[in-house]
Amino acid sequence: MGLKSLVEDRIATHKANEKLIPPDLIQGDKVTHSQPAIIPAGNYLEGVGAAAGKATGTARLINHPGEGNKLQPGEVLVTPSTDPGWTPLFLKACAVIMETGGYISHGAIIAREYGIPTVINVPGVMKVIQDGQIVTVDGDEGRVILQ
Repeated sequence: MGLKSLVEDRIATHKANEKLIPPDLIQGDKVTHSQPAIIPAGNYLEGVGAAAGKATGTARLINHPGEGNKLQPGEVLVTPSTDPGWTPLFLKACAVIMETGGYISHGAIIAREYGIPTVINVPGVMKVIQDGQIVTVDGDEGRVILQ
């Protein structure tokens, strides 16, 4: 296999791996995926309120901080999770929604420090909310209201 073929193979493998949904828990050989988000009759998603307040805005689905240029000031940042590389995006967001995380996760702490309403631990939110959809983030009740 020549170098060009090797590079093309690795690029194809990388693209295929980007489409995989990582498990929530790996314990030995057992892999556990969370259940997809379920929309109750009230048209909202339940999560954990990690930072108080309410904000309504356009949802912007961001999978990686490198896509941060898609997020405009005053929009709602919707993401699988965050780490310190995401911090600059919090300066633009009016609210944050994350698929995973806890009270002491990076995103929750930064949201509280910046006073940004945030709901975390909303399994499947990246598939339920459409990019550009208007949503209300209620960090007091731990709800994401879909409009």
